[in-house]
Amino acid sequence: MDVKGKIFVNTRAIIERNRDGAAEIIVQWRDKRGEGCWELPGGCIEPYEPLYAALKREILEETGLEITGIVGSNCYFQEGDVEFLQPYSVYQTLEGYVDSIGFHFVCQAHGEPLKSGDDTKHVKWVNLDELQQLINNENFSNIDKGAAMLYLKQKTEAGA
Repeated sequence: MDVKGKIFVNTRAIIERNRDGAAEIIVQWRDKRGEGCWELPGGCIEPYEPLYAALKREILEETGLEITGIVGSNCYFQEGDVEFLQPYSVYQTLEGYVDSIGFHFVCQAHGEPLKSGDDTKHVKWVNLDELQQLINNENFSNIDKGAAMLYLKQKTEAGA
């Protein structure tokens, strides 16, 4: 597929849970164009697909988990054929293989993660120390790194 000149719009998730008093989130491994990296689950929205619907669809396809809550969803409203909502963070790529804009949401989910999903492998829960190690020592997706670092900073400051 020729992607030159196209802009992709993505929805991505920081799926969190508390396990034995410690925060954990889901990460997954994905091979893209011959290079692998750790990333947060998510993907492209379809034309005119509502962002929350795309988020739920992508998470189910990639992780097997069903979204049960989205932080900030109480700020959602729709006016006619336009939706308004409050994401956790927003990004835009400034160079690279494709131009993309995306929205990160902090979510809760239930179910057991798949071993592999839609183009993903090694879907797993990691605690905040493990997340920091992945960011520091491994290939971690550029489009997710900033959101993960912001999440870590806020959780550390809150004493999670």
